[in-house]
Amino acid sequence: MSQLSAYEVLRRPRLTEKSTRLREEATRWKKRGETFVFEVDARANKIQVRQAVEEIFGVEVAHVRTVNVRGKKRRYGRSLGYRSSFKKAYVTLKPGGKTIDFLEG
Repeated sequence: MSQLSAYEVLRRPRLTEKSTRLREEATRWKKRGETFVFEVDARANKIQVRQAVEEIFGVEVAHVRTVNVRGKKRRYGRSLGYRSSFKKAYVTLKPGGKTIDFLEG
C-alpha cells in the first residue's frame, strides 16, 4: 500500500445540512464529541484518516467511520454519464477537547 501524506488523505470537508446537524447535536449531548465529515482519498483507511486529522488540525479523534459513495447516473442532453464515486469519512472528536473551525479565516 502506498504511503499517503496527511494532505493527500483529506481532500475537503463536506459541508452539508446533515454534517452541520451532526456538529450541532454534540452541544445537546455532552457525552458525545463533535462529528465532522470529510471527503477522503479512496485508498485511505480509517487509521490514516485519524492520523491525518490529528496531524493537520491538532485535535484528538474518538473514532472514524467511512463510507464509499458510488457515482450516480446523470443525463447530459442525449448522452448518459456518471458522477464520480468518492469516499467520505465521519470523524468524531473526543468530548471536551479542541474543535475544528472551517468557517473561520
